[in-house]
Amino acid sequence: MMRRTLLLGGVAATLGAGLLVPASAPAVAAPAAGPTPALAYPVAAAAMRAAGGAYAGWARSGRHFLSFDTRGDGTAVEVVGDLATADRIAVVVPGVDTTLATFTNGLGGVARRAPATQARELYAAAGGDVAVVAWLGYDPPEGIGLEAAREVRAEAGARNLAAFAGWLAGRRPSARITLIGHSYGAIVVGLAAAALPPQVTSLVALGAPGMGADNVAELHTRAAVYAALAPTDWIRRIPQVRLLGLGLGTRPATASFGAAALPTMGVQGHDYYFSPGTASLAAVAAVVTR
Repeated sequence: MMRRTLLLGGVAATLGAGLLVPASAPAVAAPAAGPTPALAYPVAAAAMRAAGGAYAGWARSGRHFLSFDTRGDGTAVEVVGDLATADRIAVVVPGVDTTLATFTNGLGGVARRAPATQARELYAAAGGDVAVVAWLGYDPPEGIGLEAAREVRAEAGARNLAAFAGWLAGRRPSARITLIGHSYGAIVVGLAAAALPPQVTSLVALGAPGMGADNVAELHTRAAVYAALAPTDWIRRIPQVRLLGLGLGTRPATASFGAAALPTMGVQGHDYYFSPGTASLAAVAAVVTR
């Protein structure tokens, strides 16, 4: 099995088989972060300056990234707030069509679709001693096609997300962590659930077609599970079936799934859950800070 050596804050480390993605998935290893955020930030900033263009501008603007990689569709892990002192940490996991190129400006130039924007809106809504991480640590599917109807990309992402959650817990053992998956990102969160450290106390699925399970019990987690699905969200039209490797499980907003329902007033469609003024943003902020 292939191994990849990554840079961990200036220290070379090889990811073992437990953190490698399946052979059938894109070869994207878990984005590496340094031993501490303070050591990781300058390493990522140097990589952004070396990449040039808009990415160099990210570094010049003083944004804080735990990791940054332009290979393939790219990966990035950005922190909004003070990760070293926050007692509540939220991790936002984006869905289909999210790439490094759309990380800041959003798909089609629509800012509300951008993980960087979503993290900042949640940070502003939560207030207090909170840090929010925009986590593009896997390779989401492109478009609403065959890959988006399968869990292969999510399985690879779940391995990386569990590793990242473990990294966070190891450095902030007293903090409470919430993982928030939007759309296909919720499947990543669901498949990671059983391998998460106890510091992860809440899982949130927003506009999710599934979480890779038929009910909360199948997630094998002690974390509280929440879900929101707006009446105007087109995700409702995706069939809840499993056949020949296709299917993503039961929609977590379905009553039979067993997740606690979050309100969606003001959500105008699939990309609005983090929009200011929506009930969903306020509810997610309350989950993060509880």
